[in-house]
Amino acid sequence: MVCAIPRGQISTYGAVARAAGLPGRARLAGFALRMAPRDVNVPWHRVVGAGGRIVFPKASRQHREQAQRLRAEGVAVKDGRIDRLFIADLDDPRA
Repeated sequence: MVCAIPRGQISTYGAVARAAGLPGRARLAGFALRMAPRDVNVPWHRVVGAGGRIVFPKASRQHREQAQRLRAEGVAVKDGRIDRLFIADLDDPRA
């Protein structure tokens, strides 16, 4: 489901879990991303927490990397938050 998120858009862990048929399993979606082999090249940076926020601590390398990757795709990131304008609808087959 994460690979279905278009470039320049984001989704939440909860939405990814729902789209995968696992409602209420947002943490499982995060765990799956963490455990995915690096060579699979899953666009993990397109998944954020509820409310469109980057979940990594602000001072962490992961937070900086996610914000940098999103900005490189044209996603506006301000104070670790992403505007709802960039949220992909994973329930919509046209997304």
